[in-house]
Amino acid sequence: MKVLYITTTPTPYKVDFFEELGKQCELTVLFERKSVSYRNNNWMRRNIKNFKGNILRGFEIRDKIISFDIFKYIKQDYDFIIIGVYSTITEIFAQIYMKKRNIPYIISSDGGFIKKDKYYQKKVKSTLLKNAKYYLSTGEMTSNYLKHYGANENNIFIYPFSSIHDDDIWKSINIAKEKTLLKKELEIKEKKMIISVGQYIYRKGFDLLIKNANNWKETGIYIIGGTPTQEYIELKEKYNAKNVHFINFLSKEELTKFYRAADLFILPTREDIWGLVINEAMANGLPIITTDKCIAGLEMIENGEIGDIFEANNEGQLIKCVNKWLDKSIDFQKILDIANKYTIERMALVHKYILTKLKEKE
Repeated sequence: MKVLYITTTPTPYKVDFFEELGKQCELTVLFERKSVSYRNNNWMRRNIKNFKGNILRGFEIRDKIISFDIFKYIKQDYDFIIIGVYSTITEIFAQIYMKKRNIPYIISSDGGFIKKDKYYQKKVKSTLLKNAKYYLSTGEMTSNYLKHYGANENNIFIYPFSSIHDDDIWKSINIAKEKTLLKKELEIKEKKMIISVGQYIYRKGFDLLIKNANNWKETGIYIIGGTPTQEYIELKEKYNAKNVHFINFLSKEELTKFYRAADLFILPTREDIWGLVINEAMANGLPIITTDKCIAGLEMIENGEIGDIFEANNEGQLIKCVNKWLDKSIDFQKILDIANKYTIERMALVHKYILTKLKEKE
């Protein structure tokens, strides 16, 4: 089975997924560009083994690329062509080209929130989305988004979205003991430890943690996301949030230690189309608190059992959720069992299963 997959950049989790999918089919991946300005280039993955990877040639304009190079690949013979990001300029060109030439294609969507679009905005989205033959969706929320913009419900297929491998999931037989040892190794002084991971940008909602940090005595709040902006440094000083710690970017091994030492993971996001840090935290046995604007949380968290969802920007609900989970007994195995359902290996196998069934249907 020959598959062409078109996406943006060779980010690590994408390359890891393509490596697994490449074991299941003859896979060619087109990357629109090598990297983006807001990411450290060392973060990008370029060493590939199990698939053919090509960087498109084109004209770059502020982290966007206009490429006509894509057409020569579409003309080739593939069983399936998958559009990974339907809204980029280059991939819009690809969709228009395929529509005019009656070339069927699949749109894969990580997620999406239904918004009160203006007429022309909804028209553009609907025009793009309704033209695909099939759709790959990360879950109910994403499927509803696709249907809202014209996708046929019968042609939507769900897959587990992830950035973690089977081997990344914690397999300790004594998690509580290991947490204590890791706290000592990391020199964590507080009795309890909360972590959050992401960029220091307004959308991530870290300001809510800083403003309310003094509600959680003897609890350290570790925000891991590079160098904080002056805004966040001043916010910490303004609220005298001495238990808030800003941590620079960490290697995967170092970050895993922080995940496993912690007692609670919080992502107070104002909007995350998925939120792969949720997968990572759960793979390390952490209960999750996030908002109703995080699709990963809405899909993966069984409310009240392995975590809680609060209304975005609602500080009162955030405080109640944190107080509850700092005192709650944690069912680590239940968290890990759910994480096991969302791995890159399962993601690739489900893709193979879906594509095989579609090929048989043709």
